[in-house]
Amino acid sequence: MHTVEARHRIRFGAASVNDMKAIPSLRRKPDLWRSLVPAVALLVGLLVVTTAHTARGTDLRSAGSKNVADLIRAAESKGAVLDTQVGQLQREVGAATGQLAKSDATLAAINAAAKPLQQPVGLTAVTGPGLSVVLDDSHDNITDPNIDPNWLVVHQSDMQAAVNALWAGGAEAIMVQDQRLIQTSAIRCVGNTLLLNGQVYSPPFNIAAIGPADQLRQALDASHNLGQYRKDANSYGLRYSVDTQKSLRIPAYDAPIGLKYAKIGG
Repeated sequence: MHTVEARHRIRFGAASVNDMKAIPSLRRKPDLWRSLVPAVALLVGLLVVTTAHTARGTDLRSAGSKNVADLIRAAESKGAVLDTQVGQLQREVGAATGQLAKSDATLAAINAAAKPLQQPVGLTAVTGPGLSVVLDDSHDNITDPNIDPNWLVVHQSDMQAAVNALWAGGAEAIMVQDQRLIQTSAIRCVGNTLLLNGQVYSPPFNIAAIGPADQLRQALDASHNLGQYRKDANSYGLRYSVDTQKSLRIPAYDAPIGLKYAKIGG
């Protein structure tokens, strides 16, 4: 004996054409498709026309389109040109100011008062003995899945710890890569690159400090924040070298010295 459900299936399977016309849901499907097909065709045509109008004969996804890396390199190149122009303008302003001060007593007095302040704020070049410090990512081929990749690279905190230790050790002047540091300089890392005074640098990172070499070395050794980096250098191949230098030259700071900060709106 068939169940009620089975019977319904058998009855449907043997249904005549007239029986199927009596089922509303089956009768409506062809009408629905006849309505949708023209609408879909119209939408596709509209998209094709819109794309053609936007492209205007060009490839919207051309292989020659600039990616982010290209844009960054272009911005760096433009920034270097502008830095050169700023340096030239600063020298011209300095020369003009010095010339004018010869005949302007007020300006001459201002220059005389400002001159002793130039060296403490880093606006004059410095030469003397000191230390050179190098921090670099690991170049060892480490495949252990238990090793965190973050342990194999130099971080912003490592660079800042080294610089802070050198200041604490009595450094008279510090230079990172080719950039003189002053009180408002900020060391920032973007990925595994260093951003300093608008310039981007890749490792290895070189730090030069003028001052008493023994005191500077002791300050580095005593730095708690550098302790973990030294351990990782011994374990995973990061570079950490400290060398005494008989003579170092650190140029004057030539970037803008104005301090920008956020303000409350309103």
